[in-house]
Amino acid sequence: MSTVLETEEHQALRAAVAALGKRYGRDYTTSVVRGGAHPRELWAEAAKLGYLGVNLPEEYGGGGGGMAELSIVLEELGAAGSPLLMMVVSPAICGTVIARFGTEAQQRQWLPGLADGSLTMAFGITEPDAGSNSHRITTTARKDGEDWLLTGRKVFVSGVDIADATLVVGRTEDARSGRLKPCLFIVPRDAPGFRRSQIDMELQAPEKQFELVLDDVRLPADALVGDEDAGLLQLFAGLNPERIMTAAFGIGMGRYALARAVDYAKTRQVWKEPIGSHQAIAHPLAQAHIELELARLMMQKAARLYDDGDDIGAGEAANMAKYAAGEACVKAVDQAVHTLGGNGLTREYGLASLITAARVARIAPVSREMILNYVSHQSLGLPKSY
Repeated sequence: MSTVLETEEHQALRAAVAALGKRYGRDYTTSVVRGGAHPRELWAEAAKLGYLGVNLPEEYGGGGGGMAELSIVLEELGAAGSPLLMMVVSPAICGTVIARFGTEAQQRQWLPGLADGSLTMAFGITEPDAGSNSHRITTTARKDGEDWLLTGRKVFVSGVDIADATLVVGRTEDARSGRLKPCLFIVPRDAPGFRRSQIDMELQAPEKQFELVLDDVRLPADALVGDEDAGLLQLFAGLNPERIMTAAFGIGMGRYALARAVDYAKTRQVWKEPIGSHQAIAHPLAQAHIELELARLMMQKAARLYDDGDDIGAGEAANMAKYAAGEACVKAVDQAVHTLGGNGLTREYGLASLITAARVARIAPVSREMILNYVSHQSLGLPKSY
């Protein structure tokens, strides 16, 4: 894909990460999945090379960059067939929130480890009865002396089994109004009352999904991230990077599938010419390429706005980027499988499992319908129906 809009530093980063991804590739990821393991070797090497913490502050061992750099890392690993989903969660969401709003003690405790990959953090926001409506979150925190007691449930939380802690979105009561407001808490994995159970997923990915139960989990006062009165601002400081990184995840996956299909179409010969010479094959692949390129442009815009501190502008662009990337990814994977015909469903070519994986970019962390709600209301000024 074209890189003419990127700086020389970004082009060099892209090339270096692509080389790393090529050393691992899709075969590595599928072998990890079949073994029920985690991609520890790739995670460790990416960390050693400084790729996992490119967005985190230099004073804590990071690269001092932002979402622009981190999205390049995830996209290129995905394009090589070996994406690291926990990059969306640990350095992008949790690292960003702690870097922007955490206390100095929290930053010292977590950021160096998040930057060098030795620590990972999961993120829990979705609840069984809340879904896309974050205003219905019922996980609540109440004061007990100097401590907090956190009670509630979360679902579809990635990587809790390997995370040292989970950044949990709860709600506290506003003493003045009595209303519940969002707050973020760091919950250690071994906290009493903090239980997890794995959700049986059809999705073939190294990262497992979990349901969490928090039963009066006692947390010290310093488990609260940032200001108790600025929870919503802090929450969206993590959600916008999540959308940008999900876009990178989708674009990388789409590029991988498209590349496999193009290689196949160049060499597969049924009549006189390779099948790629037929417009019925070539045009859909060209369309997939165009849509992935367009999605990447919006992702780059979103990353730039976010890194420049424009949270409002970044919110709109991040949602659009996530939408565009999800649609482009699904179409690219579908067309890749169709191009290979029966071979597209074989384990040898490794594309069929991407059919399920590609849907993730449409569904999570926010559905395409909720993004359309956001754009129709926030961007177009249409009446709100939700």
